[in-house]
Amino acid sequence: MLRFIIKKAAVVVLLISGITFITFLLINMLPGDPAEGLVGQHAKPEDLQRIRASLGVDKPFIVQYAGYVALVFKGNLGRSYYSNRDVLDEILRKLPNTLTLAASAVFLATVLGTVLGFVAGLNTGKFADKLLSTLSLAGMSMPVFWSGLILMLVLSLKLKLLPPSGTGGLKFLILPAITLSLPVISGIAGITRASVVETLDMPFVKVLKAKGLTPFRINFIHILKNILIPVITVIGLDFASFLNGAVLTETIFGWDGIGRFTVDGILKRDYPVVLGCIITGTFIFVFINAAVDIIYRYVDPRIRVS
Repeated sequence: MLRFIIKKAAVVVLLISGITFITFLLINMLPGDPAEGLVGQHAKPEDLQRIRASLGVDKPFIVQYAGYVALVFKGNLGRSYYSNRDVLDEILRKLPNTLTLAASAVFLATVLGTVLGFVAGLNTGKFADKLLSTLSLAGMSMPVFWSGLILMLVLSLKLKLLPPSGTGGLKFLILPAITLSLPVISGIAGITRASVVETLDMPFVKVLKAKGLTPFRINFIHILKNILIPVITVIGLDFASFLNGAVLTETIFGWDGIGRFTVDGILKRDYPVVLGCIITGTFIFVFINAAVDIIYRYVDPRIRVS
């Protein structure tokens, strides 16, 4: 297991290094000038040149990249062009909000998706299965921005039940968490249903029935335990994707997290902010995937043997 963890750690470092280089390259290829973004297009050429020099964007690409990598290895993600605040401090300040939103969405998606998929799997071909499968398909088909706006229109503007935007307590969290979880509820429900259907045909289930175990014991102990492996994998991947995919949700609901911070950085051409957010999101995504792989080996003894 130690050897496996070391290999995973090496893969994490390689992936982050590669993504950092590609991101830095793409940002440098984007049109626009950070100096013009700061002082406007009508500023004097000498002023623009002075600002570019102060930001370091007038240097060759490889020099800029090497300087940035040296900063990252020191645990420094640079300073915002606009606020002059430390990017890492800003990310750490906003990260709890994004983690809270992602964890809430994962909780909703896991509970509802597993329950719906489990019920559909136990009632394959019946009305409940068809109804839940239709709802799952509808949930997966709805874009996040559309479902978010619909929820905001109905629950906030019409019924006045929840605030339309902002960051704060539970009442501010409900709408963005539901919006973010909707597509994943459908995904988890579909995987759970397929796992239940597959497990029901396995020989050990027939043996359990022959032994006279009650349907409750067979379904909620043996079958539920057996379907956890694919569900755990999906939950782990979805939690990572929630952190990186919360951009639209945070922007729609004015949630003060990393996603909204990234969008603001892109609109202002604030490159250190964009790079810092992408590196942080990549690290979390890769780290969680590696953790899921390790947990997977513990949960399924067949993988350890192979």
